[in-house]
Amino acid sequence: MTAGGALLFPGAGSSRTQPALVAVERTLVDTFGAEFPVVRADFPYRREGRRAPDRAPKLIACVVEEAGLLASKAGVDPASLVLGGRSMGGRMCSMAVAEGLPAAGLALISYPLHPPGREDKLRIEHFPDLHVPCLFVSGTRDPFGTPDELESHTRAIPGPVTHVWIEGGRHDLKGADAQVAEAVTTWAQGI
Repeated sequence: MTAGGALLFPGAGSSRTQPALVAVERTLVDTFGAEFPVVRADFPYRREGRRAPDRAPKLIACVVEEAGLLASKAGVDPASLVLGGRSMGGRMCSMAVAEGLPAAGLALISYPLHPPGREDKLRIEHFPDLHVPCLFVSGTRDPFGTPDELESHTRAIPGPVTHVWIEGGRHDLKGADAQVAEAVTTWAQGI
């Protein structure tokens, strides 16, 4: 299925204005055209001015709601949307899709495989339920998951998985916004 739009969420400590998400939006629109709807959304706790994220069920419900709103407003099939974002935002999108939210694919930037130094606290329970194309864009020095760890655990995903590595990048992927945007757009053109 051709991508019909994109919905992007930030990580836990950021907002929808996070520079990598802005760069992804610009590059997607430049590539697909102005009629390609892209929404950068905040989670409810951010909109309410709180710093601490809500629990996963509330965050997942927000992803489902925002996807429905975007598809309805843009007049596109919900299954044509690319869902994703940075860190926690991408993780919540992947959990929503694993629970049945339709999507064309998942663009997961700096996926938080585990908390730093806590390799025993893996966030992969839902991976076997991801049947859509998945893109993982991560730094080679990300303390939330090494390239070897990520490649090993993403083998549990039945859908096609693509990895793009930002050499020397840490979890924030500082200075790599253009690379991230290019990776997401190139991948989105192929789904």
